[in-house]
Amino acid sequence: MRFINSYKDKMLKYNKEKKLKYYIDTMGCQMNENDSLKYAGILESMGFEKGEEKNSNLYLFNTCCVRENAENTLFGRLGMLKARKLKNEEVYIAIVGCMTQQEHILEKIKKSYRFVDIVLGTSCMSIFPEKLYNAIVNHQRKIEYIDVSNILEEEVPIKYEDKYKASVSIIYGCNNFCTYCIVPYVRGRERSRRPEDILSDIKRLAKDGYKEIMLLGQNVNSYGNDFSDELKGYNFPKLLQDVEKIEGIEIIRFMSPHPKDFKDDLINVIKNSTKIARQIHLPLQSGNTEILKKMNRKYTKEQFLDLALKLKQIPDISLSTDIIVGFPNETEKQFLDTLDVVSKVEFDQIYMFIFSPREGTVAAKMEDEITYAEKVDRLERLKELYEKTLPKLNQKMIGNIYRVLVEGKSKNNKELYTGRSSQNKVVIFEADDTLIGKVVDIKIDSEHLWYLKGTIVK
Repeated sequence: MRFINSYKDKMLKYNKEKKLKYYIDTMGCQMNENDSLKYAGILESMGFEKGEEKNSNLYLFNTCCVRENAENTLFGRLGMLKARKLKNEEVYIAIVGCMTQQEHILEKIKKSYRFVDIVLGTSCMSIFPEKLYNAIVNHQRKIEYIDVSNILEEEVPIKYEDKYKASVSIIYGCNNFCTYCIVPYVRGRERSRRPEDILSDIKRLAKDGYKEIMLLGQNVNSYGNDFSDELKGYNFPKLLQDVEKIEGIEIIRFMSPHPKDFKDDLINVIKNSTKIARQIHLPLQSGNTEILKKMNRKYTKEQFLDLALKLKQIPDISLSTDIIVGFPNETEKQFLDTLDVVSKVEFDQIYMFIFSPREGTVAAKMEDEITYAEKVDRLERLKELYEKTLPKLNQKMIGNIYRVLVEGKSKNNKELYTGRSSQNKVVIFEADDTLIGKVVDIKIDSEHLWYLKGTIVK
């Protein structure tokens, strides 16, 4: 379905004199970040200008409901805007994204945050211009629950902030129903975009000078599983091969894959590719088979280890992962299984979290006798093990040459430039502005735990 909304033109006409400014506050995953780029594109197509947090007219909160602190963040920021609303300043508030698909959140907004103008869910971009026009011009407010739609909207305006790296969503939703995760309830079932639409987007980006593409999905390697027509059998490995053929694209990344769908055909495509980055995000969540079963992850400790060690056979590969500590009634012995997997795999990056119960999930109803202090202790021990391993992994890269996209000047040292290696390692080096946006060969000279230093090979 092509993105069409007549209210865009109405809002654009209204905005020619008003010149309203927008500010987007994004919480959560890269899928949300990609959605925010689309909201920015829609807003700018309606004449809005990007503003700062302190001086905008429209504040759009793109929400996440994976962890409890996102809720606290949202309601705290709404409270800060309340004073401006009560002063009758020309301020409008829109809340979109995953959190708004939860009825208890909607009830809380209706009861305690009545000054909010628009609340829309995860499948509502097509009606956003209409709702916004009615809120601003016709002074209508509509806070409502809208169920997740199976319709995929194409040709949605998108405003990329980066000039050389771009993300492209290839599949929406999730079919896995991990017991701790709310995503399937707020994002709906898996819906793959047609390959011709994805490839068209990437070709357009390549023509505009983009060098690196990130393919996105809640379970990116489930792509194509829902095809039932002439595309049946067209899967993620085949899509990767087609993306690799696009001239101008030099680096291909993707996240997040699910271990249960990581088959040999995908491993072979990665191994034989000259463009797919040598960094794979492989969410573990727990290293204990019993906990994994309670999480409904559909793999065992041994199966995960077999997959991880098979991937580690690819030259120069690095692995990152997600780990939850303190899942309900996780024992010390079960936690030690997680440490065992971390020790054997040697992840280059770990996103680690204390279990956060999400209302509406199976895990939220589980009894839990683990104290918060125990959970914090386990998180610290996991962090300590990871940080002991990292220098050894970095040292293996010293003396080797890697392709790096020059992104710009380093934030911490304006005399140096920065980029990321194929392994997603931050690299800083001497360069000049003429190299920004180009992929160069860099020899790694030294490691500094969270970044590497190198020299451009000429």
